[in-house]
Amino acid sequence: MPLAVFVACAAEPVWRISHRVDDGITSARRVSGNGVELMWAPAGPGWPDRGPVSFAEAERIAAHLTEDGLSCASTLQNIWRLPTIDEAVRSLTRNGRNAGGEWNSQGRQASYRVMPDKESPLWHVHSPVVYWWTSSHAPDDKSYVIAFNGRVKESGWPMDSLAFRAVKAR
Repeated sequence: MPLAVFVACAAEPVWRISHRVDDGITSARRVSGNGVELMWAPAGPGWPDRGPVSFAEAERIAAHLTEDGLSCASTLQNIWRLPTIDEAVRSLTRNGRNAGGEWNSQGRQASYRVMPDKESPLWHVHSPVVYWWTSSHAPDDKSYVIAFNGRVKESGWPMDSLAFRAVKAR
């Protein structure tokens, strides 16, 4: 019986992970849909594939990114920034389509038509990073982070699976 339960519980995640969309493109990406249109930073300083990255460090790096997002300037550029929680929720995808996310700021909860997944164009499919910082502040000196599957939580400290992806207006 325990083996049958394990197999039944593992079937969906195995199928989902094996069918993730990965177009291999890690350049800057314009993502639009669900009322949001943003340019997401290319792989590099504005989209690290490893954590931990603190919230302060993520904000500092984003503010110093050059126009192309490929390097950091020594002076403030203020071209790139962290996405708001609403922007991140509305941008997530599943099977190459927008997941239909909505952020309820009063209930502090995200809902989706379809559960998002860790796939292109927003995520490095094979990166250990599964959470991103957002610019949205939470109570008690914390900030909101979003997971690849659309879950939103408060965090006040970096962890190995936490980094960020900077955005700018299109």
